[in-house]
Amino acid sequence: MKELKETAEMMCSPDYKERFKAELYQLKTRYRKLEEMIKKWDDGRLDFEPTCPHQTYDLQLRAMRDYLSILVIRARIEGIELD
Repeated sequence: MKELKETAEMMCSPDYKERFKAELYQLKTRYRKLEEMIKKWDDGRLDFEPTCPHQTYDLQLRAMRDYLSILVIRARIEGIELD
């Protein structure tokens, strides 16, 4: 998993395929971090009190998962090689 700072240069690339990959990597990173936060919350290991209800985070994860799926499909159609 790439860290967000590792994708910053890619986001500025003139090549749309590089920007596309950066977007995908950033979304994957954010998805995994939110998923990890929710798991900690569920296990009682979270070190802060979330401000939103659990259901809101669940909805966000679902939307992010759908978005990831769409990006992967687009990558296949557009011939973008993913790591």
